[in-house]
Amino acid sequence: MTQEAHVTQGPLTTEAGAPVADNQNSETAGVGGPVLVQDQALLEKLAHFNRERIPERIVHARGAGAYGTFTLTRDVSQWTRAKFLSEVGKQTEAFLRFSTVAGNLGSADAVRDPRGFALKFYTEEGNYDLVGNNTPVFFIKDAIKFPDFIHTQKRDPYTGSQEADNVWDFWGLSPESTHQVTWLFGDRGIPATLRHMNGYGSHTYQWNNEAGEVFWVKYHFKTDQGIENLTSEEAAKLAGEDPDSHQRDLREAIERGDFPSWTVQVQIMPAAEAANYRFNPFDLTKVWPHEDYPPVEIGKLELNRNPENIFAEVEQSIFSPAHFVPGIGPSPDKMLQGRLFAYGDAHRYRVGINADHLPVNRPHATEARTNSRDGFLYDGRHKGAKNYEPNSFGGPVQTDRPLWVSTPVSGGTGNHEAPVHAEDDDFVQAGNLYRLFSEEEKVRLIENLAGFIAKVSRDDIAERAIDNFRQADGDFGKRLAVAVQALRG
Repeated sequence: MTQEAHVTQGPLTTEAGAPVADNQNSETAGVGGPVLVQDQALLEKLAHFNRERIPERIVHARGAGAYGTFTLTRDVSQWTRAKFLSEVGKQTEAFLRFSTVAGNLGSADAVRDPRGFALKFYTEEGNYDLVGNNTPVFFIKDAIKFPDFIHTQKRDPYTGSQEADNVWDFWGLSPESTHQVTWLFGDRGIPATLRHMNGYGSHTYQWNNEAGEVFWVKYHFKTDQGIENLTSEEAAKLAGEDPDSHQRDLREAIERGDFPSWTVQVQIMPAAEAANYRFNPFDLTKVWPHEDYPPVEIGKLELNRNPENIFAEVEQSIFSPAHFVPGIGPSPDKMLQGRLFAYGDAHRYRVGINADHLPVNRPHATEARTNSRDGFLYDGRHKGAKNYEPNSFGGPVQTDRPLWVSTPVSGGTGNHEAPVHAEDDDFVQAGNLYRLFSEEEKVRLIENLAGFIAKVSRDDIAERAIDNFRQADGDFGKRLAVAVQALRG
């Protein structure tokens, strides 16, 4: 970058000029508790971020989607009272939208980037949305850092391009990103097709059964087509020759009757085990080892119908992790807590206040009965029905039964870091992942990382980035340092 950095003296403030006391931790109800609506610094930051670009999505703009069915293959009523998970053989309509994260609407498919894996289940109790990725972890663990993170991945305000300085400066100063960055620059960073990659719910969610017992769960969608990836060289060639390669492959596979499918698994943790688990089970930068909580197969997801109109059904599709059904709810995961607000707010801004009533988004087996009226896209569906509650004209009434079981909290409000567990560490799982790779996979990982780190303009940014990988694994850091030095001269 040729322009000198603009330095602003004084404290970080809100848009109204009030100083921000803590820009690292959102405010929660006690240590480990849910995020508070009174944290206006968080809400203002997320709301402003949602409105920075129009009309395409800020993130996950480049997408492809298809309809399909989810078939339950195991009765899980001992863990959840969700009706669509209650009977073996039961089928539920679904819509799955795949996406890249950082690229804009016109970007190429074959690039190194996480893939969104957003599912909408049209259940008999309303829509259940599961907003995940093709990686089981993420770069950060608190939603208050999400706008900062995405700003580093998007175009620089001066150069108009993605800048290696911005990317590695943030990652180097955010050690929690080391695990996800190792995933991203490994072989799975560029899937060969959308059909040949796994999907994950990534976050921890709550399941609760008829008896009110609570379980924490993680979702896994294992591709039945097998994992296939592209090397950096193969991807660069394909992105130039066929920018729409992934979208085309998905559409054509379904057209010829080669319906892609995924085996659905869940990891299940009894709620009582969370407090004393060896690391924070609600930390999005970490996985639950399978030896601790073995995945349980519960169903099969198949995609078997293409959208008739991309704009109406893919671009106007909306997904929100706040769309739960009875028996499923949120966890104290601070990234999830922020997304419960941010996703719905983004859709209300981008598509409109009545986006939920577009055909791709509306419930199939039940009618949405609310007192909301008017606004952009309102179709008059309520006619002259009363729009308040309570009323004596036969209007909808509350059920008095929450969708999920409440989470106990204690302590004072404040910008708390997550509760400390015995083995909390930003580097252990990244090192474990590195050591799982074959020698050939390690070579490609080092090459991919070194090629990007070598582009930074300052040695201190490069060294800080390398040091995070060195702390994950000594061999990892040593080899990376040598590779970067060779490229930087």
